[in-house]
Amino acid sequence: MNRTLAKRTLLAVATALMCAGALSPAAAVAGAGGTSATGVTPAGTPAKARTKAQIATWFGPGFYGQKTACGQTMSPVIVGVASRTLRCGTLVLVNYRGHRLTVPVIDRGPYANNGATWDLTWGAASALTITETVRIKTKVVGQAANSPLLGVPAEVKPTAEAAASGGTSAA
Repeated sequence: MNRTLAKRTLLAVATALMCAGALSPAAAVAGAGGTSATGVTPAGTPAKARTKAQIATWFGPGFYGQKTACGQTMSPVIVGVASRTLRCGTLVLVNYRGHRLTVPVIDRGPYANNGATWDLTWGAASALTITETVRIKTKVVGQAANSPLLGVPAEVKPTAEAAASGGTSAA
């Protein structure tokens, strides 16, 4: 995935969260570039909160069409992460080799016996240029309201909303 597409994906997720009222514009900027001008993250935690390297895997095609523990239907466009301990909708800033992405927790896991703490969706992994099991740095930066469309990029939402309601979208 090229950088332009990765930036568009990040922007789409931030826009979707702002439209849903789950993320303020200042928080979106903080998630995209670190901290706000006040030096405080959206969750109100100090900007110097510790991050530690943890093992991350990613999951893809074998899970498409299945419901996540938080109620989303997995597809290639979903941008999110699975965590065994964090609540659904928790926003996590993920750093990997200079790439940064704020993703919501949308599932439980990982369940592989490789010591992984995080399980990224294919959409999140590709935006971060992750193709294998890697070490990432993470920091909790906020909370979004959990919904069936959490993690769906803005340009896909009208179609996803129609599918969730069982109807078709009118143009």
